[in-house]
Amino acid sequence: MEGEGEMNEAARRQRLWYKQSAKDWNEALPIGNGRLGAMVFGAVNNERFQLNEDSLWYGGPRDRNNRDALPNLPKIRELILTGKPQEAQELACMAMSGIPESQRHYAPLGDLQLCFASSDSSPVDYRRELDLQSGMVRISYMQEGVRYTREAFASYPDQVIVIRLTADQPGRLTFRARWDRQRYRYLDGIESWGSDGFMMSGNGGGEGGVAFRAVMKAVARGGSCRTIGEYLLVDQADEVTLFIAASTTFRSPDPEQASKTVIESATRKSFAELLERHVSDYRSFFDRVELEIENPNGNKDGLATDERLAGIGQGQEDPGLVSLYFQFGRYLLISSSRPGSLPANLQGIWNPHFLPPWDSKFTININTQMNYWLAENCNLAECHLPLFDMIERMREPGTVTAAVMYGCRGFTAHHNTDLWADTAPQDTVPPATFWPMGAAWLCLHLWEHYEFGRDETFLTEVYPTLEEAARFLLDYMIEGEDGQLVTCPSVSPENTYVLPGGESGVLCAGASMDFQIIRALFDACIESARILKIDERFSGELVTALNRLPQPAIGRHGQIQEWMEDYEEAEPGHRHISHLFGLYPGEQFTPEKTPGLAAAARVTLERRLAHGGGHTGWSRAWIINFWARLRDADKAHENVRALLAQSTLPNLLDNHPPFQIDGNFGGTAGIAEMLLQSHSGVLHLLPAWPAAWGNGRVRGLRARGGYTVDMVWAQGRLLQAVITAARTGMCRIRVIGADVVEFHAEAGQSYTFSGEAIG
Repeated sequence: MEGEGEMNEAARRQRLWYKQSAKDWNEALPIGNGRLGAMVFGAVNNERFQLNEDSLWYGGPRDRNNRDALPNLPKIRELILTGKPQEAQELACMAMSGIPESQRHYAPLGDLQLCFASSDSSPVDYRRELDLQSGMVRISYMQEGVRYTREAFASYPDQVIVIRLTADQPGRLTFRARWDRQRYRYLDGIESWGSDGFMMSGNGGGEGGVAFRAVMKAVARGGSCRTIGEYLLVDQADEVTLFIAASTTFRSPDPEQASKTVIESATRKSFAELLERHVSDYRSFFDRVELEIENPNGNKDGLATDERLAGIGQGQEDPGLVSLYFQFGRYLLISSSRPGSLPANLQGIWNPHFLPPWDSKFTININTQMNYWLAENCNLAECHLPLFDMIERMREPGTVTAAVMYGCRGFTAHHNTDLWADTAPQDTVPPATFWPMGAAWLCLHLWEHYEFGRDETFLTEVYPTLEEAARFLLDYMIEGEDGQLVTCPSVSPENTYVLPGGESGVLCAGASMDFQIIRALFDACIESARILKIDERFSGELVTALNRLPQPAIGRHGQIQEWMEDYEEAEPGHRHISHLFGLYPGEQFTPEKTPGLAAAARVTLERRLAHGGGHTGWSRAWIINFWARLRDADKAHENVRALLAQSTLPNLLDNHPPFQIDGNFGGTAGIAEMLLQSHSGVLHLLPAWPAAWGNGRVRGLRARGGYTVDMVWAQGRLLQAVITAARTGMCRIRVIGADVVEFHAEAGQSYTFSGEAIG
């Protein structure tokens, strides 16, 4: 019984729960299987399941590359190099913007509405929860002496959303179900499927847009089930299970048959079997990592999640909410990025808008990359694979963009891409649009995946992609006056500089971030070629180019310069802190190896925050990672609190504002970075763990080199560490303030160290 109590206590710590239904989308709870997603509102009388399918976008593929870019490129470069940024910008907006300027946008699938028989009595004992251990949403309440329960999950093994409705007395389930899509205006047809199902059909819109089908079927025990018009009617049932499947022509030539086949297969299984298959699959990911942080003042699991969040805003400490937030971030990645799905976009997969903020695309000047910062260290490497699939799809259009716009070999992309892997510039927004570094940054995720797993077969497969991204940059860079190689035109996303005469500009020759990304990519290519024993000649070209790249510079305020010149910024508190790429996610600035640059990075952060930086959710999440890399536990802790207090919605989703999921993923990565770092050839244990979070333990974090790490600590002091090696080799570990401990690790073996032995 004691063990069961401990298990139930652990389960309670892994739940978001509320005493009321969601009053709007920002309070609804997400479920997903990578491809299908739903937001569950939990209203007693009129339930809403807002649905998404990851490949339902507006419009088809296009060649948007501006053929006037290459002929005008020399003039744009001349204007930049002669200090005429406004003239360069005016020409670039005409000659380099995509035609048309915008890529495609993500669209919702629609809603499933359930309208229940009305009652004169109000519900009591209401509870709405998301159980992170099972990946299921539950709603429960009493009405007229009857306990009603709804359970919903999105199954990856069966590719279906399952909703079960039960009552603890027979014959008490009466409701009608109906499809909706923007008040029925953005769908082409609704038709019944037998006496117990409906299908919704339509098109994403635009030339070449995907066609979609969404199918729903009810399986009732007791009572009756029939269709009338656009409604499915359930009358006096004991229990009802609803099945939802959807598909588009992006993946299937016949999305109707594909959806119906999925439903037919699922309905042949019992609810218990479907749930077991879902939970087994889901927990094979979720259970890899545990994080427990004790609150010295007692846990607050008895408070609803929105009450706990409000407490953070009032200055309370709640370490248990931090660990819940951490695991919620892992849940979101499992739910929005699985093998075979598209990558998580700006909203994961959860979007209710037909014209979503920033089109809910893949914004690749940080946001998409941030979505995957937690994939490797939080033990969800397979969730990284959809991003790699997208990078591969970008190679062909990116090669066209490189050749047509810049006359370069290799492949490139700008600051956005979409369903069709479009690589031409997005929008005509000069601080962001004319930045050809998107593919290079994305490719660093391929190297990161190798670094954690050390799978040479994978490295062999992706090396050509790394090589093509690097080759573009070799061709694209030009020689500056001092013989250095510089990118031109480029920008420092998405900031503006001020020239000494007062003129502002965004286009530049050589933003600091560019060189930090280039250095990281070239180093990855050189090291990959060495490991694989190939491409020695190309590696030599990269080494020569590396020696001609500008080095990071420290400006007059003691900060890392954002541009090659020590310009003033038009917005000192800008949300992007691109010139600290070398601190995080890069590896070029470290307190041990480059103390001067690390100190300058600290000044940069302090200046940004002093001027109001961190005002968006994802920017605040990035700042957590920066402070963790600087080994400043108090500052990292302060910014975790700020993320929760200022940029987190009641359902724990990130608030840009509006909702963007990158802050969730970046915040989760930041908490992991406070626990474990491995980017400098050493496993740093508890490098930025604050004393305010007391005692705790973590199991299952991954480190570069093929290691998995478990730790137990008390009051910020490491008590025990267990290192499990997936590869044979020399392992180096360190606790801050102590010497490095080295040992030879054998693949498959675990090594236990006491805190005294290494600290």
